[in-house]
Amino acid sequence: MRFVPTILALTATASALSIQKRESRTSPPEGCLAVGSDGDYSTVGDALDALDSGAACIYIAAGTYNEQLTVTYTDGLTIYGETTDTTGYGQNTVTITNTLSSPDAGSLVDSATINIDASSVSMYNINVENGYGEGAQAVAVAVSGDQNAFYGCQFLGYQDTLYAREGTQYYSKCYMEGATDYIFGDASAWYGECDIVSVGAGYITAMSRETDDDPSWYAFDHCTIQGGEGLDLSEAVYLGRPWRVFARVIYQNCELSDIINPKGWTEMADNATPLYYEIDNTGDGADTSEREYLSEIDAAVTQDTVLGSDWASWVDQDF
Repeated sequence: MRFVPTILALTATASALSIQKRESRTSPPEGCLAVGSDGDYSTVGDALDALDSGAACIYIAAGTYNEQLTVTYTDGLTIYGETTDTTGYGQNTVTITNTLSSPDAGSLVDSATINIDASSVSMYNINVENGYGEGAQAVAVAVSGDQNAFYGCQFLGYQDTLYAREGTQYYSKCYMEGATDYIFGDASAWYGECDIVSVGAGYITAMSRETDDDPSWYAFDHCTIQGGEGLDLSEAVYLGRPWRVFARVIYQNCELSDIINPKGWTEMADNATPLYYEIDNTGDGADTSEREYLSEIDAAVTQDTVLGSDWASWVDQDF
């Protein structure tokens, strides 16, 4: 996988915040609220509570933050994690973690370590974890809203890790880990150059598109689909199953390892007629000769199709 430096840009109001291009981020960019031992805030929650109005940013210094957060800021928010390499997740030093299952919390969203219920939120180089583990649904991140984007982040859990719930969402060079339905929901989401890692037998996606005129997709583009280190998951993982009857998912230009079951896809919702596509994939799991529920498609989809024609106006294309 080839990484390129990112431009740390923040769209602001008349009093524009200027964030310079750089490959490391070890101090707060100008204008950001700072979280950590040397910052003004000791917790991320305190910094969120301090936000006022206008486009804003929060910088989080290295550390593990045991918090459960809800983001509802409506004027545009960027959250940066400290790192010596802004081009991917490999040198992330910030982890936000909580341990709570959906049955104990009362709902999927209420179990989330971070619940983003807002539009125009961007997050860079943050690890988010729900440490509950095997046995119940337990969300790391729930995301609702339009034009939300994640760059070089890690999402860690076991069942229902990433709830891409609704709206338009963009993920670039992220790491997503789980076993059961660990990327799920009804957002229209683009996953570009991400590492998708199964840590148990199960299902990668559980997409919940409910009507045939819903424009949402899950599009995995140039991703690596693999098992966790040291695990033998040969043919034990499905690319997805339909949480709702019109689920729509495509894997394109991806490398699929031998963890993928030859059938590729399996059942969930009753009477489902999902649209499942694969095109131009490689690897031991890419053979489609025994696939079930696979639909035909002539060409890979584009960001225009998945995110809308205005996607370039809100996606950091330099990351």
